[in-house]
Amino acid sequence: MQRTALTARRRERELDELASEPVDLLVVGGGVTGAGVALDAAARGLSVALVEARDLAWGTSRWSSKLAHGGLRYLATGDVGVARESARERHVLMTRTAPHLVRALPQVLPLTQGVGPRQGLTAGIGFGLGDLLRRDAGTSSDVLPAPRLARPGEAARLVPAVAREHLHGAWVAHDGQLVDDARLVVALARTAAGRGARILTRVRATELHGDGATLQDTLTGAGLRVRARVVVNATGVWAGTVDPSVRLRPSRGTHVVVPAARLGDPAGALMVPVPGSASRFVFALPAQLGRVIIGLTDEEAPGPVPDVPVPTRPEIDFLLATVSRVLDHPLLPDDVVGAFAGLRPLVDSAGPGDGPGLGSSDVSRRHLVAVSSATGAVNVLGGKLTTYRTMAEDAVDLAVKHAGLTAGPCWTADLPLVGAPPRAVPPADALARAGARATQVAPPPLAPALVARYGAEAPDVLAAAALPGASDVVGQGIPGTGHLDVTRAEIEWAVTHEGALDADDVLDRRTRIGLVPADRAAVGDVVGELVEDALKRI
Repeated sequence: MQRTALTARRRERELDELASEPVDLLVVGGGVTGAGVALDAAARGLSVALVEARDLAWGTSRWSSKLAHGGLRYLATGDVGVARESARERHVLMTRTAPHLVRALPQVLPLTQGVGPRQGLTAGIGFGLGDLLRRDAGTSSDVLPAPRLARPGEAARLVPAVAREHLHGAWVAHDGQLVDDARLVVALARTAAGRGARILTRVRATELHGDGATLQDTLTGAGLRVRARVVVNATGVWAGTVDPSVRLRPSRGTHVVVPAARLGDPAGALMVPVPGSASRFVFALPAQLGRVIIGLTDEEAPGPVPDVPVPTRPEIDFLLATVSRVLDHPLLPDDVVGAFAGLRPLVDSAGPGDGPGLGSSDVSRRHLVAVSSATGAVNVLGGKLTTYRTMAEDAVDLAVKHAGLTAGPCWTADLPLVGAPPRAVPPADALARAGARATQVAPPPLAPALVARYGAEAPDVLAAAALPGASDVVGQGIPGTGHLDVTRAEIEWAVTHEGALDADDVLDRRTRIGLVPADRAAVGDVVGELVEDALKRI
């Protein structure tokens, strides 16, 4: 476990080493793709360093819908290759590499007056095709049940807020849901660190060279020159700022956050077709910490890339209005407790003079891996969260060939991430067994939420805590925070094992408390004190 622990002290030591020791492969960017590249390369026996200007999962990787989905949407646009790849990578996540972080989520499409007959029929056909992808990927129905028609009563039990009047039934299909997207990135980075990769946050690449890069430690302002046989640019929507030859076409996906109680604490995700479309949906997805996330939009986002994208009022209104079409009581602006937006790094395939081309919702989610003529680095562009592993594999394959490195084959499809159960079992069984082991080893019994977030490492999170009151929740005694089940031990673990360097890292990316500003304000001081105490103990 100590080999995978990311700490401030380890960062300082490895940053000093990097100044004097060349590496085979330098990864720039600490999102899901960059962390995946670092793991793939380290698992092949290469010496690897990853540098991230801010924190792990700072950018797009933390702003997703938290789905590891099977690519059903891409069938509607004819992108069969991407759909198949998505289904296969979902299978890998759910059965081999991260069954503790991804579990089956029922998705409910109500057949009611808010859903047109054509939309319901098309959805049913789509679910059937999606099930063919599931079977093609080798995913059993024990892991992901086949789609089916449900009676009105069952639909209402899964999503209690759905309008009962005129409800004739519902399609119920299943997809993969991440407990949290940022947690997947941290698990990848820690697994890579366990295989020798140096994971360095708060280190900005100011210039790429043919044989390395110029870096700056943003904590101290110190600069250093690192030598690398090959560099991989995995900076996502910021790729064009690192390499001017890169052409991206970002699109903005916005989500709103509402209390889960407002929708009756749903056990499944609500799917509502976008008016006039048979292939686009708005989802109301149950999430951790007593929330439902509603999304998402797909809007062109030209211009400079912001540090943190901001949702627009029309996008928020669109999401609320679309979901409200099938609810007993419509959602109002006052129901929104948080909102966030992410920019998808779509590859701009339109050539000069091609005109406006396709809308962002139609641009392919295929990824592109190529050597830059401007920097000599390997650029990995586009793609999506579910297929991060194949993006990383392609990037490392090209990097090895381009630099003439000696490396083994990719085997990340069979490499469990930290927290995964010892052997591949269906996610529900994995969580149950992890919880059973934890109950026997570390009394008192572990909370289900702790097991859901940390899998087989859940007992270690409590056992490793040195600060008092490890199992107490951070909002204990603070009015209005009963839905925050994050323990004091998790705050300490974020600092001692997950590379968190300050309270913002913990609030915004390790625990996701910060998705709701009121929650952040309520427990921010407590979390800050715990982080300071934990940093002193490293």
